[in-house]
Amino acid sequence: MHFTHAHSANAYVALEPLTDANAQELADAADQDLSIFAHWPRGITGSYLSETEWLLAEQAAGRWLAHVVRDSTGKIIGQTCYLALRPDHAGLEIGGTWYVPKAQGTQTNPAAKRLMLDHAFACGAERVELKTDARNSRSRAAILKLGAQFEGIFRHHMIRPDGSWRDTAWFSILRQEWPAVREKLDLRLANRS
Repeated sequence: MHFTHAHSANAYVALEPLTDANAQELADAADQDLSIFAHWPRGITGSYLSETEWLLAEQAAGRWLAHVVRDSTGKIIGQTCYLALRPDHAGLEIGGTWYVPKAQGTQTNPAAKRLMLDHAFACGAERVELKTDARNSRSRAAILKLGAQFEGIFRHHMIRPDGSWRDTAWFSILRQEWPAVREKLDLRLANRS
């Protein structure tokens, strides 16, 4: 099994691999409002460009597959990634996701996740994980609305940039659940809700 970038599009978003060529554009989008990284597990200060450099290094090492998310006009409005790649165990995580404020609460996240999930299962995934800081109620609600199953809280899972402990909320979607989740997402996107 081999996981690859999800280079695809639908009526709402287009996904493309993060590269040196689009890293500055991604950083420019992120730098508009660094408050979107309040729950980010790595400290973002100054410019997001240092984070794109880190992501490109992780990608080169085979640990992450980062994507820029473009809106229907072609403008970068966020990022989403495959990480925790476990091809020997048919699993991965979708995470490292953020969107500029104007894209939050719109069709952007369900549209991007629809593409990412479809590609992950097409690559042979049996399990796709999603996780977030347990304090991030907005993200937790969005993950549940996608149709993922809540699996619990990992206490003291990560150290936050401020030195405090992050408890992490874990969710997953299994291959046998994907058809029902996909149908719900397609209906949600068709109804624009």
